[in-house]
Amino acid sequence: MKAMKTGWKLKSMIIIGGLSIILAGCTGSMNGMDHSKMNMEGTKESPKASDAQTVKPTVLTGKEINLTASVSNQEIAPGKTLPVWTFNNSVPGPQIRVNQGETIKVNLKNQLPEPVTIHWHGVPVPNAMDGIPGITQNAVQPGQSFTYEFKADVPGTYWYHSHQDSVNQLDRGLYGSFIVEPKEGTGVDRDYTLVLDEWMSSGEMAGMNMSGGNMSEMDHSKMNMGSSDSKDNKSSMNMSDGNMSGMDHSTMNMGHDMSMYDLYTINGKSGSLVDQLPVKQGDKVRIRLINAGYLSHQIHVHGHEFKVIATDGQPVNNPGILKDNIVRVAPGERYDIEFVANNPGQWLIEDHGDKAAVKGMKAIIAYEGAPAGSDKANETEKLTAVDMSRYGQASKANFTLDQKYTLEYTMNLNTEMKNGEMVYTINGKTFPETEPINVKKGDTVKVRLVNNSKTDDHPMHLHGHFFQVLSKNGKPLEGSPIIKDTLNLKPGEEYVVAFEADNEGNWMFHCHDLHHASAGMVTELKYTDYKSNFVADPNAGNKPE
Repeated sequence: MKAMKTGWKLKSMIIIGGLSIILAGCTGSMNGMDHSKMNMEGTKESPKASDAQTVKPTVLTGKEINLTASVSNQEIAPGKTLPVWTFNNSVPGPQIRVNQGETIKVNLKNQLPEPVTIHWHGVPVPNAMDGIPGITQNAVQPGQSFTYEFKADVPGTYWYHSHQDSVNQLDRGLYGSFIVEPKEGTGVDRDYTLVLDEWMSSGEMAGMNMSGGNMSEMDHSKMNMGSSDSKDNKSSMNMSDGNMSGMDHSTMNMGHDMSMYDLYTINGKSGSLVDQLPVKQGDKVRIRLINAGYLSHQIHVHGHEFKVIATDGQPVNNPGILKDNIVRVAPGERYDIEFVANNPGQWLIEDHGDKAAVKGMKAIIAYEGAPAGSDKANETEKLTAVDMSRYGQASKANFTLDQKYTLEYTMNLNTEMKNGEMVYTINGKTFPETEPINVKKGDTVKVRLVNNSKTDDHPMHLHGHFFQVLSKNGKPLEGSPIIKDTLNLKPGEEYVVAFEADNEGNWMFHCHDLHHASAGMVTELKYTDYKSNFVADPNAGNKPE
């Protein structure tokens, strides 16, 4: 847990250049899919051959869903095919859309060479269904199955992903979107989901033999990633031999070099492979942004006024009209934006930043009959980000700063060197030595989060609960009450949040830059009066980070 891992964006490039085994119609993303009128049952069995290609993601509805985790390959950018791990042979996996109040079953079958689980990120499921190996369940072994069952009570935009060795398994592609439709409907004409991610495509790692996606002979568990500089770190990874297959990395010293992620994607595709978002004039359009990666992305909608109508699936009260603002989406976060299609043309929705990779994170909002090329990219332009602490209209909230709480807790987040390794600490400790937050059902809890790291963001995610954001850098929120399950702290920032202990169990509270979680930045929310029937199997290979 304390050792840094590279992450599998060692989704590291296999360029199957001369072979050109890109099957027409079998590489896909969900960008161009209008989910508002879809009802597609069933799954596709994933092929077992190491040269298998992924298929286009589907939308699954109904009260019973089948997901199969398996190995495949996916064309990420034109001519660039990477080995991936998939749900139902696609990256992202299928979008699961359910109705508020439905009880659903999800049958997970594992055809991977490693154990796996599914965590329902942001969904307040019963603790036994949270998908945390060694804490709520044993990891599902190769060839085995597990059924998740829970009631989808709270409408909104969520996602699911593996929580077994998650810094690596998310990097390989094991994630998908999970939408809970409100009983009254969404009231939109077009409903698109854009899952944002980053991959590694360059450098000497391209020579690795990752046939079938199985790199189990490579030991990342003791990798020391020395510097924890910002995500713009330019440090070298120093792997000049070009062939890491079978190498023992236990003594390798690597910088926490987030610039290794040099290929940005929307729904598993980059650049010209990203599907368009068709609209008609007059349509009300909802776009659900989900960040499944480890870097924040600054999303800009061209040509339209828009509103941020929800954050982490929870509604914003009376959201104001925005124009040429960016929406900053941190790892694990979700933002729903809405606009009226009242400006015919072809308009970009794109990431902004100074890295070359941002050029790949673009989709085109395409009006019917509009000529191509009627908009120009401006991804390097610095635009003002929406400040959610002052956005929307104030209204009655569940918590206030000055009320009495059952428990108050301070979480100091930091980047430190310990025993020659870079670790990420909560109150000076790394998991499992971090002190849990001990509560009883019905307690009200106020948590002060402080980012003492000099250059690292820490998107903190609480399982099983929503929390209300009360203040930012000592100032109370001025706009709409903001309810979230994932909150990003930039260096030096301080937030105060509050929640009710209303979902019994043992829950993780961790950084969703999973490099940081795997190197220690994890604690638990523990209900002292909760008795679990779960017994951890020491032979299951449980890796909960």
